[in-house]
Amino acid sequence: MSQASPIKRRKSRQIMVGNVPVGGDAPISVQSMTNTETCDVQATVGQITAIAEAGADIVRVSVPSMEAAEAFKAIRKKSPVPLVADIHFDHKIALKVAEYGVDCLRINPGNIGKEQKVREVIAACKDKGIPIRIGVNAGSLGKELMRKYPEPTSEALIESALKNVDILDRHDFPDFKVSVKASEVFMAVAAYRGLAAQIEQPLHLGITEAGALRGGTVKSAVGLGMLLMEGIGDTLRVSLAADPVEEVKVGFEILKSLKLRANGINFIACPSCSRQNFDVIGTMNELERRLEDIRTPMDVAVIGCIVNGPGEAREADVGMTGATPSNLIYLDGEPDHKVSNNNFVDHLEATIRKRAENLEAQRARDDAEIISSSQ
Repeated sequence: MSQASPIKRRKSRQIMVGNVPVGGDAPISVQSMTNTETCDVQATVGQITAIAEAGADIVRVSVPSMEAAEAFKAIRKKSPVPLVADIHFDHKIALKVAEYGVDCLRINPGNIGKEQKVREVIAACKDKGIPIRIGVNAGSLGKELMRKYPEPTSEALIESALKNVDILDRHDFPDFKVSVKASEVFMAVAAYRGLAAQIEQPLHLGITEAGALRGGTVKSAVGLGMLLMEGIGDTLRVSLAADPVEEVKVGFEILKSLKLRANGINFIACPSCSRQNFDVIGTMNELERRLEDIRTPMDVAVIGCIVNGPGEAREADVGMTGATPSNLIYLDGEPDHKVSNNNFVDHLEATIRKRAENLEAQRARDDAEIISSSQ
């Protein structure tokens, strides 16, 4: 029952990462990165699968050696989502994973080395339709820039990005995206704002090395939220010192909060107080755990009392308001039935799942009607 986002997104050139469109009018894609040893094919594929099941559109894999490139070949065959290979310095590794079917190369043309090496990588990407991501990071700016700028700044990040963009422009290669990441929020935001005004390519957002789960989530939500509110950003990764699956969850929560992307349930829940007629916090923890598998976009309101409960429930697909002697369940904004506190979590889960099934069935009928009318 959510309304469309009022945010007007920056116009950008669309590229394809495998079967995922990035930029243009495509939904903002969510990414994460494996932290397994790439040469351990089984572990890496297992983690990619878990990340994909959490909803990720794209996964990045570090490929630091030729041995890892050989492992990547096997990993790519088993991956359920497009893969970006993270390459630094050795252009031969980039050429090898391009041969093996990588969906995107994350490189800095400037650190590949001689012009001939860069030309070879670009030629391979052109031949196989592989886009490039220019990845600039405040922690690894080149020596020349660090001589010019005593410390990392947004200006240094932009200058580094534009130098790499110029290399691709000189080789007539427009299918790339760019990131200018920093762990300092203001620096990253200023860099993205400045770069967004100077190129037409899509931007990959991130607050790099944001921190552990709680602190990194807050820092990422603030930084990415500022940019997304301004319409800047076409794909994103939340960088956390945590399970990569958590990065995906946080990424979608940020997008859902701005009505830019729907993926699963958007919970509205009160923080609870002495007016609550059931354990709101325990209920929410249990529902989030049980319903992680649902990908159907829907709003669910769980409010502990009748002060704000009816108002929130009327705006949700499914809502529950705490009341005495029984809690009231709303469906599609209307009071539907009552439920006691005995095993009500089981009942609420079943109700939400049934509503998700109905929404999916309606969506399928709508799609069928569109197809039928176009024939």
